[in-house]
Order: sequence, then C-alpha cells, then structure tokens
Amino acid sequence: MDNFDLFVVGAGSGGVRAARTAAALGARVAIAEQSRVGGTCVIRGCVPKKLLVTASRFRSEATDAIGFGWGVGGIDHNWSALRDRIGDEVGRLEGLYRKGLDGSRVTIFDEQAAVEGAGRVRLASGQAISAKHIVVATGAMPAPLDIPGAEHCITSDDVFALPDLPARVVVIGGGYIALEFAGIFKGLGAHVTVLHRGASVLRGFDRDIQSGIASAYLEQGIDMRLNTKVHHIEALPAGYRVTDQAGAAYEGDVVLNATGRRPNTKAAAGALVLTPSGAIDVDERYATSLERVYAIGDAIGQLNLTPVAIRQGQWLAESLFGKAGSRAPDFRLVPTAVFSTPEIASVGMTEREARTTLADVAVYRANFRPLRAAVAGSAERVMMKLVVDQRSDRVLGMHMVGRDAAEIIQMGAISMQRGITKHEFDQTVALHPSVAEEFVTMRSHD
Repeated sequence: MDNFDLFVVGAGSGGVRAARTAAALGARVAIAEQSRVGGTCVIRGCVPKKLLVTASRFRSEATDAIGFGWGVGGIDHNWSALRDRIGDEVGRLEGLYRKGLDGSRVTIFDEQAAVEGAGRVRLASGQAISAKHIVVATGAMPAPLDIPGAEHCITSDDVFALPDLPARVVVIGGGYIALEFAGIFKGLGAHVTVLHRGASVLRGFDRDIQSGIASAYLEQGIDMRLNTKVHHIEALPAGYRVTDQAGAAYEGDVVLNATGRRPNTKAAAGALVLTPSGAIDVDERYATSLERVYAIGDAIGQLNLTPVAIRQGQWLAESLFGKAGSRAPDFRLVPTAVFSTPEIASVGMTEREARTTLADVAVYRANFRPLRAAVAGSAERVMMKLVVDQRSDRVLGMHMVGRDAAEIIQMGAISMQRGITKHEFDQTVALHPSVAEEFVTMRSHD
C-alpha cells in the first residue's frame, strides 16, 4: 500500500492547486483523475466555452462594420474547424496542467478513486492507498432531467463534440449555462428557443440584469419562453419535438439540457455525510464528516466558480502543511460573469438583498445606447447599476449588462474589496469616451 501525505481525488483547478501547493511545501502528494487533467473549467467549461462565445460574436461584429463604412460580403462559418481548434487548445492546456503536476513531483493516477475511510482511498483498479490527509475535489456534473424522453438531450459537456452545427436548438433552462449557449448558437447562425419554467432567468441575479438580458435576447430573435415547464421530448425522423405542459411543441435538431449542475459525489462512496441538496458537507475549514478528509470546489455546492476552488485548494494545502492557523478565504465579495451576448457581470449585493437587510438604500442606474451602436445602427444597449448604503455611503453592489462587462466589474470588485464609497466614485475623473465612465458619473438615484 502506497503512503502519501496528501491524496487528492479530482484533478480540476481546485484539486491541482491543492496538490501543487502541498508538494511545494514538502509534502508527498498524489492525485487521481478518471477523465482528463484540468477538470470542468479547462476541458469542457470555462475555457472552451469562452472560445465558443468569442467565435459567436464575429457575425454581429461584421454586421456592425457596415455602419462604419466597411463592405462586408457573405459570412460563412466552419463549425468543424472551430471545434477542432478549440480541441487543440484544450489539449495544450491539459498538457500544461500535467507538466505542472509532474514538475511538482505529484504522482498522477489516471483512474477513478473513492474514499473508503479516514486515511484510506481505493482506486478503480483495486489498489489501496493510505494518506495522512485526503482532499475530495471532484467538481460537478450536469443535472439530469426527470421527464419522458430526457435521453434525447445533450448537455453542455457534449456541445464540444457535435459533428455539425445544428440549425435549430431548443435550450431547456434559464441559468447561466442556458443563456450562454443560447447566445453561442444564435451568434453562430442557429434558430434558438429557450424554455424556462421560471418567471425570470438567472435566479439570484439583480432584477435589472434579469430583465435586461431577456429583452436583449428577444431583440436578437431568440425565442424566450418563460413560465414554460417541459413535459416530454420525442424523436422525429429529423430532429426532436419538445412539448410543454400546455401542449405547445417546439422542434429542434438538438435539445440542450441546461437546467444546472449538481455536485459529483461518487468519490464519497457513502463514506461522507452529504447536505440535503446532495453536496459534500463541510465546516468552515472544509473538513468533512471523516477525520482528515476534506472537500473543496463544486463538490461542496457553495460558490461554483473556478477562482473560488483555486483559493480553497491553496488555503487548505497551506493550512495543512505550512501555515496552520491562517484565516480562511473571504468570499463575501466574489465577482461573477455570464458570458452571454450582451455580457453580464456582477459583484456584491443585489438591490433586493440590500433593501431587505438595510433601512436606507440608494440605487443609481444608467441604461443607454453606446456610441458604437448609434453609428452601427444596432439595437445594442448597456445597463449599469450601483447599490449604495446611504448611511455609510459604501457601495454594496455593482451590476452591468453590456459589452466587456466582466472586464469592467473585475476592477469594480477590487474597489469594493477596499470599501469604496459613492463619494469616492464621484471624485474619480471619468475616462471619456468610454462605457465604464458611467459608473463614476451617475448622480441621480431612487
């Protein structure tokens, strides 16, 4: 039986960071991955999806160019070329992740592993391994649909292997995955229908973001069907038919189940206590119900974001092998983005959250057509919003729908982390002409 100081189950971003950090601190480390090193973000999530988003925006860029005097001919897209180029880039990044682990002298097991008990792991091959500490970083997986015909759906994991670009896509869901892929397929030229059982998309986001992106998608020609619960899916001679509970039918060449993701707890193998929602239960130091067994990332179902998993993995490794007693990461102000078109980004409190918890809240809004859109003749708009505590003048939330929202809100998150006030925003000289300047020129509020 091999013995390690740390055994990590899952080689995604969080698991790899935990493994490499521990190894750098002198620990003997091993990591197991049944799929590909890099996890969801690198292999089938953030990275390849962002490349698809980039590809999907060139059609509208070309259309906008006409308004600026460019002569634009026919625009054709080669799906297989894009798919293969993205696959090449993902392979390159996976190689870098493996190289990083090898360079850190981390032993890699290319197979599934499960926790058997405190200090004990069993590989799929049957090999038993002991470790002083175990970290479960197995991420999440697409949540299945519990309806007749659900087997006809693909998930976001499958998009990157589609042999051809579908002409008609039905997207089931209203979260960030659903909206991102709806925008991707629409931008690449498909007819897109979004079916969502809720009254608004993007649960948990600010209401102005929810309404802003829904309006933008309708303007683009995406068929947005809210308050629509899918009843069943059936195969047709060509494509599929999705029928809702009211009997309305929608047809597509592909049906994408984008109803969310759930924690992947296979590695727990019944050894760890789970939360009612099915995530691995941990305390504030990421300790599970078993002594010296920890869990991080999407598997614990808290903030399912790659930078959060990386911070968790690094802090946990440092606290176990180098910096005992150090304070756990503070995730109260974590920026997040939805790479829809237009883009969405947010940090801090929504208006509803602020008004629920504070007596005096001021909300500053800007909703305008950017200079670029005016010349291009497009319907593009920008929504920007500040949520402020009137008593302290502190900025509690920043929200945006519009081009480059993620880049702008990332800088806002730094300011909010330092406790910036609305007065300090007002005292900042605007960078003109820019979209971002609206955040420092807002004066009226409600």
